[in-house]
Amino acid sequence: MVEKVHIAAPLWSSWFQWVKLYPKLTLLLSFIWMIVFLNLLAFLHAYKMTHFSQKGLKTPKPEALSLLQKIKVLFAGVNIPRPQNSPIPGDLERFSEVHRFKGHDAIELEAWYFPHPRSRGLILMFHGYANCKTSLLSEAKAFREMGYSTFLVDFHGSGGSDGNKTSIGYYEAEDVKKTMEYIRTFPVNRPLILYGQSMGSVAILRAIHLYGLQPQALILESPFDKMLSTAENRFSGMGLPAFPAAHLLIFWGSIQQGFWGFKHNPKEYAKRVRCPTLLLYGKEDSTITGDQIQALFENLKVDKQLEILRGVRHESSFRASPDIWKSVVSRFLAKYG
Repeated sequence: MVEKVHIAAPLWSSWFQWVKLYPKLTLLLSFIWMIVFLNLLAFLHAYKMTHFSQKGLKTPKPEALSLLQKIKVLFAGVNIPRPQNSPIPGDLERFSEVHRFKGHDAIELEAWYFPHPRSRGLILMFHGYANCKTSLLSEAKAFREMGYSTFLVDFHGSGGSDGNKTSIGYYEAEDVKKTMEYIRTFPVNRPLILYGQSMGSVAILRAIHLYGLQPQALILESPFDKMLSTAENRFSGMGLPAFPAAHLLIFWGSIQQGFWGFKHNPKEYAKRVRCPTLLLYGKEDSTITGDQIQALFENLKVDKQLEILRGVRHESSFRASPDIWKSVVSRFLAKYG
């Protein structure tokens, strides 16, 4: 008698049979799985964009990534090491003072003060996203040559300040407020001018919106108009559809950070500004569009100037175009500073 041998069907064959039997259920489960996967990715990206790592190389900007690098970033998220300060250059070090004081949530902040012997005023300087006060040294030197004292601040989470995360300008607004309170005791603190780059500009605008701060003038470089816009621009820069990825990113970032990111809108904060404002924007900026910077500019109901710098991306406009920067800024300060 010959014994029959039963050979198990391959797993993929069983799966296809199941799909054939339950096509609608398969579609539903696939859709649910896709939604869960997208939300997990968005949660990961939101966390890694706002919590600094302790090692590794910083992920380049989207426009600098190869296709393989973009795929890796898509599934693993960005890597942003905690910003660290470099030593102060010798030509500035002999004038420098290190200050520490409490900022947002009583986190200790560090700042560098460069007093000018015949100061025309004091400029408080705030750095951009994933950066620290070292990035402001070139501008600080230029301001010093114009006759101003400068006070360079590390936001919480960066440089010499405590902490390890950022809220992209939201809670940093309190750091701006606490800085203004701290410098009131300085022998020379008027006229007082606020200078910010990117996220630093956003924090300044939000601080004015929340606390009614009244500096003499503002110099703002490349603030985004809305938190959602800058997220959408990031995905577009990677060649990916902005919807729903950007919305999920802001949603999960809001859950993690404890504030509603869809209402983190500097163009609305701009309506509360009550002092002359110089707005600098790089024409080649892919992080913020020209229409978005124009929308923010239109909401400034004060003496204002928008300077669009050719050949400049989302970067320090001083380092990209120092002569034009000095010319524009010095004229503005001569009139309002």
